[in-house]
Amino acid sequence: MAGAVVLGAGPGIGRSVACRFARGGMPVTVVARSEPTVDAAAASIRATGADVLALAADVADEDALRAALSAAEERFGVPDVVVYNVALVRPDAPGELAAADQLAAWSVNVVGALTAAAQVLPRMAARGSGTFLVTGGMPEPKPGYVSLSLGKAGVRTLAALLDLQYREAGLHIATVTVAGPVAPGTAWDPDDIAEHYWRLHHQPRETWTHEVVH
Repeated sequence: MAGAVVLGAGPGIGRSVACRFARGGMPVTVVARSEPTVDAAAASIRATGADVLALAADVADEDALRAALSAAEERFGVPDVVVYNVALVRPDAPGELAAADQLAAWSVNVVGALTAAAQVLPRMAARGSGTFLVTGGMPEPKPGYVSLSLGKAGVRTLAALLDLQYREAGLHIATVTVAGPVAPGTAWDPDDIAEHYWRLHHQPRETWTHEVVH
């Protein structure tokens, strides 16, 4: 089993998703921007008994992201599932951020997902199977979160485009749209949200879902 790659494995959804796949018996690669974050995620996964590879990489750095994905493939093979769970979350009103800051947010919220897809999906397609899941959000745009609203709309469109490109090759592309603040013990508990990713990965092709809203 080639296992799962979770990009953005910080506390919250990313770590819960990584642990869910680990509990399902899959080796897991976790990627986060800082070493302390990725090390904490790896420790949680090791507690399940699963094999884990922990890598620090910034998804906005194309070379670093591609190197991390290559390292994951070298260790475990072409992944069965890749989860893109990265976003730059900050409040900003219309016109408040400089263009450079908007571009920096876009590079994290959307372009990193495109970079990851461009590297792994052709390899999955050659094999004839694979799942690529993206954490969505902001089902309704909010003027107090312009860059995030734009980013979540963009990554949702990206997932739709990837589905059109790769569904006939046997790849399941979907988004999990989280419509509230993630916190343990609430309606948006990360462990509950993680179950969506597990179910999407295991859906039979004839019942594929392309967006789940939590």
